[in-house]
Amino acid sequence: MTSAAVPRPAGSHFGYRFSLVGIAAFAVILAWVIVSLFAPILIPHPVGEIVGSDYFEPISGDAWLGTDYLGRDMLSRVLMGARYTVGISLAAVVIACLSGISLGMTAAASGGLVDMFLSRFLDAMSSIPSKLFGLVVVAAVGSSIPVLILTLAVIYIPGAYRFSRALAVNVNTMDFMTVARTRGEGTLYLIGAEILPNIIRPVLADLGLRFVFIVLLLSGLSFLGLGLQPPYADWGALVRENIGGLPFAAPAVIVPSLAIASLTISVNLLIDNLPHKIRDRNA
Repeated sequence: MTSAAVPRPAGSHFGYRFSLVGIAAFAVILAWVIVSLFAPILIPHPVGEIVGSDYFEPISGDAWLGTDYLGRDMLSRVLMGARYTVGISLAAVVIACLSGISLGMTAAASGGLVDMFLSRFLDAMSSIPSKLFGLVVVAAVGSSIPVLILTLAVIYIPGAYRFSRALAVNVNTMDFMTVARTRGEGTLYLIGAEILPNIIRPVLADLGLRFVFIVLLLSGLSFLGLGLQPPYADWGALVRENIGGLPFAAPAVIVPSLAIASLTISVNLLIDNLPHKIRDRNA
């Protein structure tokens, strides 16, 4: 005799439980990604066009988010700024995590001198303060988009390496790794077929956190004037150039700050509320 199946919790599909907070956070992230992809056709005005008769104008029918310190439409500039903030940060975190994870798994699987050399070298790199390193590089070679991407990636490679190596070292002690080595499998097989599948979930969560760190560092560099240079502007640069509107509570300085907060908080909330497998309680 079998008992009735226990109904699945609300918000679950395909055997996974989805949090409403996680769904809302994912919707915000997806919206910003769509904006970054299609910003040129979404903006109501060219980003350099003067649409207001005065600077720091309030919200109106002609300027839905007010105007900036030159009378330009802030909605257009925030939408176009999403392309640079999201695009640069995403490219940098992909390079950083792919490089760091690959090196971390290689060090754990190889051991010996390879592990010692990579660990000491990347430990030395991580001892340099991230903002100081970014300031020195950008001040020395300029702040073009490729330079910013590579600089941000290099800053966060050591952290991705340490995290993935710690996970891979734990996997490396498992019995199935001993069996694979006994069979004569090479390092590439051990990394791709044995280590990576067992660390992929925490690695993806770490990627999301590093994306947040990179967004904040990029915005900080831009706020200091060492990020994107005119005519380009990411959200950090928009805050810096409109900081004079802060005493007037101008939307021009508030909206880019809210954009940064909405993206970073949503990524954190999504990581904290990732869908997890629901146990089958059917008798």
